[in-house]
Amino acid sequence: MLRIGIVGVGKLGELHLKLLKELTAERSDISIAGIYDQHAARLREISARYKVRAFESLDSAKAACDAVIIAATTSAHYDLAKTFLEKGIHLFIEKPITATLAQADALIELEQKHGAKIQVGHIERFNPALVAAEPYLGEPLFIAAERLSGFSKRVTDVSVVLDLMIHDIDLILSLVKSEVRSVAASGASVFSNELDIANARLEFENGAVATVTASRISRSKVRKMRFFCKNPKSYASLDLSAGKAEIFRIVDVPSERKASLKEFAMQKVMSLFGDIQDALDGKTMEYLSPEPPKLNALKEEQICFIESLLHNKPIRVDSLAARRALFVAEKITAEIKASLAKQA
Repeated sequence: MLRIGIVGVGKLGELHLKLLKELTAERSDISIAGIYDQHAARLREISARYKVRAFESLDSAKAACDAVIIAATTSAHYDLAKTFLEKGIHLFIEKPITATLAQADALIELEQKHGAKIQVGHIERFNPALVAAEPYLGEPLFIAAERLSGFSKRVTDVSVVLDLMIHDIDLILSLVKSEVRSVAASGASVFSNELDIANARLEFENGAVATVTASRISRSKVRKMRFFCKNPKSYASLDLSAGKAEIFRIVDVPSERKASLKEFAMQKVMSLFGDIQDALDGKTMEYLSPEPPKLNALKEEQICFIESLLHNKPIRVDSLAARRALFVAEKITAEIKASLAKQA
């Protein structure tokens, strides 16, 4: 029986608890050991609401848990993770892994020393739109990512790069099989003491390019990515908020479409590209809108974590992948600060 605890039961931590309760009802190999939060009133409230044990201290949590989900604020990740790793307790750490690269390196060293496992909560790897589209994506040549949201006071301890942009950084790094060659970036602080809007251009050793924009001063919530790929030549548009994906690819022979209604719809979509069919030299443009799987991305993350511990299955986002995303995020932040310093 794998005993799992949760540290930090704010909005995200409570959601983790709710889904973990569902999983304990569905399977007999895990249990909820308890929860902990430094805010006593919140801890009592959530403990009573979900009828789970409230740990009076981190020491009592360490004594009762085999694995822990850390859903506390980013600035607390390192100290919390360190205390559990030193006891060999496995960790699911919400993104980013830590606030700094040096802290991430220290945790990875502890992970290896004590034989624990770390999974990091880069949830977009489990997004239904990406899961549906990934089998059809070719080798990315150009990626454009846009992530906008309203301002949230609960994340003012980190910049928009670590709060929002790091999601897309992780996705891009997972899809482009090459090292980052250069980073250019700009940004600004508007409502907080940290960066609230940022834009970055990543160039890779294999020639791929990615532009990433993140803002937390938007009236609307946007999470979109566009891919221009080769092998096969294709264009993909992902709406990560809606969980939808569209792929347009050049093929010799299109997939068979039996339904005349679908054929009509495809032709209508293709007409939006203008006269592109005349430029394809005998080939054809195929339109695909793969059905996204019906899944809860956060719950899938938990399942992945549990399966890696109980059955030694691969971790989708391990500590090294999270470190790589954090490394690029720090490069972006440094570029922006250097640019702002020149303007001062």
